[in-house]
Amino acid sequence: MSAALQIELAEPVDTSDLRRVFGAFPSGVVSVCALVEGEPVGMVFSSFTSVSLDPPLVSICAAHSSETWPALRGANRLGVSVLGVSHTDAARKLSSRQGDRFADLDIESSEDGALFLAGAAAWLDCTVEAELHGGDHDVVLLRVERMATSSDTEPLVFHGSRFHRLDALVSPSR
Repeated sequence: MSAALQIELAEPVDTSDLRRVFGAFPSGVVSVCALVEGEPVGMVFSSFTSVSLDPPLVSICAAHSSETWPALRGANRLGVSVLGVSHTDAARKLSSRQGDRFADLDIESSEDGALFLAGAAAWLDCTVEAELHGGDHDVVLLRVERMATSSDTEPLVFHGSRFHRLDALVSPSR
């Protein structure tokens, strides 16, 4: 029998402590972009996850305080790009509240207005399926309409409020 683990748990009252706890979980980084009234609009999420294979659904969580999500939610199609390690600067630009978020970014547009970042690890062309209220965020379910992947792009990872890259612990056996 092992000794009991001694962990002192605190109530999640302080949002800065809760943000630090959430930051202990590494996550991928995606951009969600579209043409809205002919102009590129986009933002970055680290709250992206797969939800369902049938129907094909993924989710993001958009803060109620976001000024960008209200413009994106009405787009015909949303382009989700799974960012690679080469997109660190793009992620910072698309997260910025000032300046031209798309300056010097290599983007491609679908016929339906979804915008994708070139060189991403994967691309998903999505429509908004549903939005669910979740505290100070909305959980947004996106239906995947089309997709593509690039097997040679290393994903960008967000952990501890910083961007990281993955390192393999062991080599795959051949």
